[in-house]
Amino acid sequence: MAYGRRVRRRGVPAALVAMLLAGAAACDSGSEPGKKATASRSATAGGDTAPTRAPRPEADPEKVPRTAAQARRLVQDVLAEPEHFGPGTVKATPYESDPARWTVLAEDCAWRTEGLPEDVLATRTRYFEIPAAGGKGAMEVSATVTVHRTTLDAAWEQARMLEEAVGCPEQTLRAGERLTGLTSLALAYGEGANETSDDALSERGECVSDSRGRPYPYTWDQSTFGPVVVGVSVCAGEKTVAGDVATMSVKPLVMMMQRAQDAIAREDPGDAGDAGDGSPGTKEGD
Repeated sequence: MAYGRRVRRRGVPAALVAMLLAGAAACDSGSEPGKKATASRSATAGGDTAPTRAPRPEADPEKVPRTAAQARRLVQDVLAEPEHFGPGTVKATPYESDPARWTVLAEDCAWRTEGLPEDVLATRTRYFEIPAAGGKGAMEVSATVTVHRTTLDAAWEQARMLEEAVGCPEQTLRAGERLTGLTSLALAYGEGANETSDDALSERGECVSDSRGRPYPYTWDQSTFGPVVVGVSVCAGEKTVAGDVATMSVKPLVMMMQRAQDAIAREDPGDAGDAGDGSPGTKEGD
């Protein structure tokens, strides 16, 4: 199993960085990005009253993990279990990744593991298998939760993920396993159907391996809330269409995002303050 993903250590287009980090910086300062634009659109439409929307969830600085020990507890509380991927899903071997390491995409477009960087307090990936059933082949899925030191650090992870598909549309997971034809899409809060996270990214393509055979639909979805990043990957099997694969990742992803918000969100999103706090957290391990 190698479909859990992390971040690429290489340059990112300046325009892309500006787009994603501006939203994170606004969260760190306690402002609401896009609020003025929303009001302007309502006025242009000629209505005196804007459509009502639930207050945007915000991370509470008093609840955000500041130590590695706190972050590890949050990761364990947020991570999905087999049942969140549907009936019949079982734990793969190995089931959980090494908490002291994560994977990075190198310049040669191959994934490798290395020690956690300074901006990451804790991370963990769980791997699952969905056995063949109903004429469809077995699937390999994963769920990942990472807690960064700041909201800006989480935004950097999002920016790098977008750049991965551009610079490496074909990637090597390990010997005999690769991803091909990758494309990605980003939705900030309030865009499209994203009403649950600060920023949502989707990557689509195909997975192929020497053991499983021809390319099958592949998806990786990743969302952020404050300094927390959650992600889900699905590598399909025989007779599974791309649309089914994309749908499969939605439930566990939204569930993990909801768990993260339940743990660290403000009780009243309208309160002023530094949501997600852009300053570095403490570096103590416990």
